[in-house]
Amino acid sequence: MNTELPRGVAVIGQSGGPTAVINQSLVGVVEGLRSGLHAAGVVTKVLGMKHGVRGLTKGEFHDLTGTDQDTLDRLAATPSAALGSTRDKPDAAYCERILDACRDHGVRYYFYIGGNDSSDTCRIVSEMAAARAYDMRCFHVPKTVDNDLKENDHTPGFPSAARFVAMACMADFMDNISLPGIKINVVMGRHAGFLTAAGALARRYDRDLNPWSDQVSTDGPQLIYLPEVAFDLDRFAADVEAIYAKKGRCHVVVSEGIQDKNGKSIGATLIKGGQVDAHGNVQLSGSGALGDQLADFLKEKLTPAGGKPPRVRADTFGYVQRCWPDASPVDSREARRAGRFAAQLALAGERSGSVAIERTGSGSEAWLGKDNGTPYLSGFKRVDLSAVAAKTRHMPPEFIQGHNNVSRAFIEYCLPLVGPLPGFERL
Repeated sequence: MNTELPRGVAVIGQSGGPTAVINQSLVGVVEGLRSGLHAAGVVTKVLGMKHGVRGLTKGEFHDLTGTDQDTLDRLAATPSAALGSTRDKPDAAYCERILDACRDHGVRYYFYIGGNDSSDTCRIVSEMAAARAYDMRCFHVPKTVDNDLKENDHTPGFPSAARFVAMACMADFMDNISLPGIKINVVMGRHAGFLTAAGALARRYDRDLNPWSDQVSTDGPQLIYLPEVAFDLDRFAADVEAIYAKKGRCHVVVSEGIQDKNGKSIGATLIKGGQVDAHGNVQLSGSGALGDQLADFLKEKLTPAGGKPPRVRADTFGYVQRCWPDASPVDSREARRAGRFAAQLALAGERSGSVAIERTGSGSEAWLGKDNGTPYLSGFKRVDLSAVAAKTRHMPPEFIQGHNNVSRAFIEYCLPLVGPLPGFERL
């Protein structure tokens, strides 16, 4: 820590996939700077990078220094990335350009809101600045719907996306009851299954988590497939057939990142000639191909000799799950607080760091009620950029049950984060 604070400009950027609450973090940083370093005369201007580091290297900014509070409050509640985002994954040469741009514009405080790659960019730029003896403080503010950042109980963006997945699955399961068949929903998460697992919240948790009841929910999704568990196509067909034979319907949630026992993507196996991204990965989130291929596979496998194929349909939630305008209240509050905390770290004289969320209250009142449970509480801590940068957190074993389900521990972990869910009645 260095308590001698350099005077200059603060820049804020947003990176990666937008979320329902990433603008809360942006506004949180602005508010934290205004009440701290800017009020003290240390930060002279607060600039927003247009489209992240890409805009920074071009000298393209939004001046946020004098933006009125009413505008900031409305902006905070607006989904998507207000500054514009980027998928650029800077290498060392690109980071040199970033640092050069910071020096050219007198930047002394660098805040970057994003996920694994964004934290790595922040780390590289911070280390380059130190090597050049340029005093610039670099801070990473967490964001990812995949919930795959290490050192965090969960990450801003995930609770709101999990809320969307849970509610979409609730409604879709009621549809599946109304007009029975086999329904597959493909959810984001190339390497981590947290968001797919949130589909389990669609079940009647008042049964599954009620300690005074022996009822077990049979609501859908009855089958949940995560990238952390090896996926076998024949076993998948047998799982679906067993439930379909019993109920005449089956509701399934599948992660886009499911892979076989050898680590090969099922999507890459089934999707022939699919588009690939800048890193060579088969495009999954923006395509319905995986769901369609799984549906066709089930039709082929489950059609009796001389009979009709079962009714199988598939939906890919895709980008809509990231920015649905019904954010989790917990998510909105924490995303803003995370931004403010980053600004407080700078005020305290920290040279760099990543903000991490820690849970301090379990939130068991979500299923036990206020008289018997405890409220959900959270706090923030600083962790080294190297502890988060370019690393991926996976669903822990205690959150997974068998090869096609999640555990009660996951439900207890996730339910307090998403906010109140509707209760549906049925005959």
